[in-house]
Order: sequence, then structure tokens, then C-alpha cells
Amino acid sequence: MSSDQATVYVVDDEAQIRAAIGSLCEETGHQVKLFASTEEFLAETVSPGPSCLVLDVRFPGTSPTGLELQRRLAETGVSIPIVFISGYSDVRVSVEAMKRGAVEFLPKPFREQEILDAIRHGIERDRRRLQREDSVREARQRVETLTAREREIMLLMAEGLVAKQIAARLGVSEVTAKVHRTRMMRKLELRTPIEVVRLVDSMGREAETTRSV
Repeated sequence: MSSDQATVYVVDDEAQIRAAIGSLCEETGHQVKLFASTEEFLAETVSPGPSCLVLDVRFPGTSPTGLELQRRLAETGVSIPIVFISGYSDVRVSVEAMKRGAVEFLPKPFREQEILDAIRHGIERDRRRLQREDSVREARQRVETLTAREREIMLLMAEGLVAKQIAARLGVSEVTAKVHRTRMMRKLELRTPIEVVRLVDSMGREAETTRSV
């Protein structure tokens, strides 16, 4: 995994708000990057490590709004937890932001502990995402060591089939199916069928592409 230090991005057109949140985050040991507009943030390369975005809802001029930025990030596959802040009380906007996966929606003025708690929650969420991605990447590497037959058996096990059913499906003896299954489990460092199910589920559709034709 990337560096354990988290990065907090603060996007707000009010310099005092940016500076105040930035100082709080630096005091808690986070790296901080400040932006006066969503356009400035869009020009930034997001850190591969754990991060959180503190984002104002409204911006003057032609800059994309906070919700528009949230939408763009989702469309481009950029995964970063967002804590929205706003000087306006808008239930519809807050509901929409939360439905799209925002960590929190805080009206200004907010207490220091409120924003710190929301940022901490966002960073923890991102750490879990990175851990899942690392696990899937490692699992994928182990799957690459399997033979075509072992991959077939892995997928059939994930469907809930036992050795006798797998043998019938593949047209081999039950003993042969068990031998391949044992080798497959050893290579994947798994011990139970449920672990196979979880592995294939975590890999999603990409696991299906490993099935031999």
C-alpha cells in the first residue's frame, strides 16, 4: 500500500475557511493541499494513498459546483471520500450529496471537532478501500499461477459445487477433480470453500475472464 500518511484536500473559495481547516489537519498529522476552486482541484493529481476531500457546495462564477465535482469524480473513477461544507441550508442538496456517497454534510459554521471527526471517518473509509484493493490485487496475482483446469475448478467451487459435481461437469474422475482442487487451494493459500467464494466475489467479473473456453 502507498504511504500511510493521509492527504486532506480542502476546496473552498473562502481563504479563512481553507486556512483554518488546513491548520487543524496539519495539527493531526495529515498532509494538506488547499484549493480556491473546483477547477484548481481538477488540475491536481490525487494521491494514491489514503485521502479525504473537504468540499464547499457553492462557488462563484463559472467554476463547477461541489455536486458537479462529486459527479465528475464518480464518472472518471476517482475514489475519494467527500466531506461537504456549506454556508447555505439546502436540504435537497445535502440529501443528494449523501445519496451519492458523501461522508458528511456540515453547515457553516461548524465546530472543529465536527470537521475533524468527519475527516477522520473519510480517511478510515479510504484506508479500508485501499486495503480491499490490495487484497484483490494480491489474489489476482495468485490466480495467475493457476492452470486453466484449476481456474475452472475455482469458479465451479464458487458456484457451490462439490468435488463429485465438479467432476461430472468437467467430464473427469472425482479423484482427478480433487487433485486439481487441492493444488488450486494450495496455490491460492485458501483452506475452505467459503474462502474461494469470497475470493471470486471480491474479484468480480474479472475472475470470469480466467475461465478456460
